[in-house]
Amino acid sequence: MEEIKKLYYSIGEVATIFSTTVSRIRFYEEYFELGVGRNRKGDRRFTEKDIYRTGYIIELIEEGYTIKWFHQNKM
Repeated sequence: MEEIKKLYYSIGEVATIFSTTVSRIRFYEEYFELGVGRNRKGDRRFTEKDIYRTGYIIELIEEGYTIKWFHQNKM
């Protein structure tokens, strides 16, 4: 993961940081209820904390944890 230097990042920038798609980041944000803020236009604005939480979820999924596991453990 690259170093975080801005106050807010767009969903496209977050997808680039994690080398994934915008739709996958959107799914994680909605499914795991990350509480990502939005600007006046309704665009998602990811903070450093949001990015780290998203990264943690991605790491666990890459290690083999399933969505079912997250649901059962209320992550």
